[in-house]
Formats: sequence, structure tokens, C-alpha cells
Amino acid sequence: MNHRRLILGSLAAATVIAVALLVVAATSGLGLYAGGVVVRAPAEAPPGMVWVPGGTFRMGGHDLPERVPPDERPLHDVTLDGFWMDETEVSNAQFAEFVKATGHVTVAERTPQLEDFADQIDIDAVGEEARENFVAGSLCFNPEFDRAKLRQDFTLWPYQVWQHVRGAHWREPEGPGSSIADRMDHPVVHVAWDDAAAYCRWAGKDLPTEAEWEYAARGGLSGKAYPWGDELHPDGKWTHNIWQGEFPFEDRNQDGFSGTAAVKSFPANGYGLYDMSGNVWEWCGDWYRPDYYENSKRRNPMGPDSSFDPNEPNIPKRVQRGGSFMCSDNYCIGYRVAARMKGEPSSGAFHTGFRCVVRAAKLDEYRNAPARTQSAAETSTPR
Repeated sequence: MNHRRLILGSLAAATVIAVALLVVAATSGLGLYAGGVVVRAPAEAPPGMVWVPGGTFRMGGHDLPERVPPDERPLHDVTLDGFWMDETEVSNAQFAEFVKATGHVTVAERTPQLEDFADQIDIDAVGEEARENFVAGSLCFNPEFDRAKLRQDFTLWPYQVWQHVRGAHWREPEGPGSSIADRMDHPVVHVAWDDAAAYCRWAGKDLPTEAEWEYAARGGLSGKAYPWGDELHPDGKWTHNIWQGEFPFEDRNQDGFSGTAAVKSFPANGYGLYDMSGNVWEWCGDWYRPDYYENSKRRNPMGPDSSFDPNEPNIPKRVQRGGSFMCSDNYCIGYRVAARMKGEPSSGAFHTGFRCVVRAAKLDEYRNAPARTQSAAETSTPR
């Protein structure tokens, strides 16, 4: 008996079986097609999430050639495995549930320590008067900015219309005395990247990568400016919550909102996702680099290893996507699906929130996350 032939024959048979299993998987809904990309959902969608099927898309800006920033180039093809994504931004009600369960205190609610900024500034040079400004709070628009002195001839000019509001945080978004009592279905704001990451750990989810976010925002469309197509307001209707008028002087509120809007106030895109344009900026998992697209991985890119923003080189930044109610035609046009923004991870703002994803490979982590194990324990505990 030729043992070598038997071994080779067994290997050949195993190979045939493996190939057959892949073919069955590709045709029976187990989630793989011939290219090995996860396309079909391997399980039912978690509550409040929708499945975004895997595939290949062209990432980057090409809808407004004369206005596309350099960091949206070059255009490049990216292939992603499918994933579930929250159909809306995380709402105040959902974030309140997380805070109740964990006791989490957001960055905006904590008094900042000067030492936390040692890698960005010379803390020995900070005077006593400036030290008194290190108080808990967050960034808000300043409607009382000095219009006579406003200059718009330098990159960081928007800082002139922002202010750090003492006591502003997710429960009191405009500062002490304000409330979210009638905004529980609005997206949570004033959350720093660290707060969003903490929520994700509790929920067994992740922040989307920048590539996942843009792919999902496109809703199955190719090369379009917005989640619904190329017209800013098709049929004369506003389909997202942004700033109408000349920023920062006048917001005409033609979309019906002067601040955040309740989630699902506007139609969903082709994947069933809401507010992928406007309402609030959304944190992504990636570090920000303007040159990242030049050497990004083409399969499931997770972002660069470090951050660099040439406008503020000493401050690390994470990617933000989607634009907000503060974005206008004459300013950032951040509501385009390809538009990139960045933020310092320990800073929140009154127009910044987030949503989450669950990747098929991490489904068990989602199922075993504290958000579900705690709920199960509470349900099974006798009253």
C-alpha cells in the first residue's frame, strides 16, 4: 500500500470538501462570497442596528473638484467586510442608560488638569489667571462673537466664534440651567472620543473606522456627494440638519432646526441609516492624518498608527465624520459623505456625538458585553 498516495489522496479530498463548503457558504447565506468578503449577515441584527453588506467602493472626494480638500485624495478603492451599524446616532436616552449602569463621568464634567496638556504647551508658562480657566465645561458656539473684529483670512478663524462654557456637558448642553428633558431622542453631544470609546466597551461595540463610516454613509450609491445623491436639497426639500445662510452670521433654519434634531427626523439612506449627513459630527476610531489616503490599506483599513494635523501639529486628533447643524455652504461643507474632520480626543462639543458598529468577527463580544450581561442579571434577580 502506498501511504504517500493515501495521504495525498486524503489531502486532495479535504481540499475538495473545503472548496465545496466555501461555495455552499457563498450561496446559502452563511456570509461569504467567492472573494472571501463578508457580505451577508451571519445573524439577526442587534436591536437598533442595520446590516451594511461588505463590498468594494471608491473612497475619497470627487463630487466638487474645485472644493475638495487635499486630505480627501487620492481616490482609492477599499474593500470592507460587512458589519452592523447603529441606525442612528447614540441618543441621550441610550447614553443615560450607559451612565446609569456604569456611573461614567464624561470628560466635560471633570475639572481638567494642567498636567494633561504638558505634551501640547509649556505648562510652566501658564499664568495664574489662565489657570483659573481650567474648569469643567465644553465647547459651544458663541452667538455674541465680535462681528466687527472677526477675521476669516486664516485657517483657524472659526476659533473666534467658539467659547468654552463652564458647566456645559451632555445633560446641560448649553450650560447650567439647560436640560435635555425634552431631547431624550436627540443625539447625545459634548462627548469626547474617550467617552464614546467607554460607551462602546460597555455596549460590546466599536466606533466605526473612517472607511466603514464613509462606505455606510454612501448607502450603496457610487460617487455621489450626499447619502441620497448629488442634489443638496432634492425637490426643494431639506433632507438633513445643517446651517442655512452665511456662517457664522445668520442661520435661517429652513430645515426646521436651529440645533440638534431628533434622530430619524429625516429620511434614511439606502442602508437604512439616518443622519449620515448633518445633525452632529460623529467620532470614528481612526487617528487623523491628512496624507493617510496615500498609503491606506485597501482591505479593512483601521487607520494610521498615529496622528498629525499640520494646522495644530502638537495636538493629536481623531477623525470625525458627517457634518453637523453648524455646517454651511460657505464654510466647511462637512455634510458631504467624503468630508473629513478631526478633533482632539479629550474634547467634546455641542455639535459632536457618535454611533457604533458591530463587526461579524466580534459578535460574541457584543453578546457577552456588560450592557447585556448586566441586563440579563437584573432580569433574573427576584424582586
